[in-house]
Amino acid sequence: MLAVIVTTLLLPGFSPMMRGPAGGQVLEGTFPGTERPGYVYLPPGFNEVTHYPVVYLLHGLRGSPEEYIAATQLPVFADTEIAAGRLRPFIAVVPAAGATADYDGEWAGQWEHALVDQIVPWIDARLPTEPNAAGRVIAGLSAGGYGAVDIGLRHPSLFKTVESWGGYFTPVLDGPFKHATRAVLAAHDPTRIVEAEQMLLVEDQTRFFLSTGPRTAAGRRRRRRSTTPAACEPSGWPTRCASTRANRVNGAISWTTASAGRSGPRRTRRID
Repeated sequence: MLAVIVTTLLLPGFSPMMRGPAGGQVLEGTFPGTERPGYVYLPPGFNEVTHYPVVYLLHGLRGSPEEYIAATQLPVFADTEIAAGRLRPFIAVVPAAGATADYDGEWAGQWEHALVDQIVPWIDARLPTEPNAAGRVIAGLSAGGYGAVDIGLRHPSLFKTVESWGGYFTPVLDGPFKHATRAVLAAHDPTRIVEAEQMLLVEDQTRFFLSTGPRTAAGRRRRRRSTTPAACEPSGWPTRCASTRANRVNGAISWTTASAGRSGPRRTRRID
C-alpha cells in the first residue's frame, strides 16, 4: 500500500489501475498535452533510488493505449520476464493520440509535440529514469510504428532505440498531414530521412579519405574505392549503408518493412 501511495504522489492525476503477477503496477491518468487517459507501467520492486530505462509505446490509429494493457498483456509479460531475470526492470509510458479512440490520423502535429515537448520531460522530472537517449526506447504498433520511426529518426537526442511493429514508412494524407505540402510530407518520410543520412555519410567518408589518404597512385585508387562503404548492399531498403549514420546517432534501430497498407509486415530487420 505504501508503494502505491508513493507512486501516485510522484505522478499527480494518476491512480492505480491494476497490478501484475509479480507486483508491477499500472497507473492510469492523462498525460500533459493529451486529451484522454494513458498508462504508466512500473516494474516489480520499483523504488526511487534505482534509475530505470523508459519504453514509450505508441498505439495504433484508430486505437487506444489499452492495446498494450489488455491485448498484448504488457503487465503480465513484463512482470514475468523481469521476475525471471530475463528482462531488465523498466518503466513503460503509453500515451494517447487523438481526442477519442476514433481519431484516424497520425502520431504527428500536436501529438508528436505532446510526446517530445511535454511527456518525456514530465516523466524524467517525476520518475527515477535514465534521462538520456540511451535510456529511452520508442516503439509502436501499426500507425504507432510509423510514428515511432518518424519521431525517433527526427529526435535522435531523445531516443536511441526505435522499433516499429507492423508499421509503415510513408506518411498518410490524414490527420495533421491531410493538407500537408510536399515539403512537410518529405520531412516526415522515414525513407527520405535515411536516404539523406546516407548521402551525408558518403560525403563525410569521401572528405575523410580525400583529406587523409596517401598521395600516391595506389593511395588514390584506394580512396576512390573507399568512397562507397563496403557494407552497402546493391538493392533493398533499408540498406546497411543507408542506416549506418542513423545507427551511429540513434543506436540500434529495428525496422519492420510493411506493405503499402497499415498492416501485414513482410520482413523484420534489425540493424545494430
